[in-house]
Amino acid sequence: MTEERIARLNELARKSKTIGLTEEEKQEQATLRLEYLASIRQSLEAQLDNVYFLEKDGTKTKLQKKDEEKKPLS
Repeated sequence: MTEERIARLNELARKSKTIGLTEEEKQEQATLRLEYLASIRQSLEAQLDNVYFLEKDGTKTKLQKKDEEKKPLS
């Protein structure tokens, strides 16, 4: 998500608290919020994809999603 779109989302939030939003602005805000949340989730998933656990025996185990099996790395 670009800085301009984040700035617009913040602008709409401020306007919402002061004078209120039109229906079109409410739709835009909802769309921007969904885009922002998707961006956050994508960033977090990318970060978690690079997490490894160092086991006592020296092997590295990649962090797996709950439904995946553990696969140790050499």
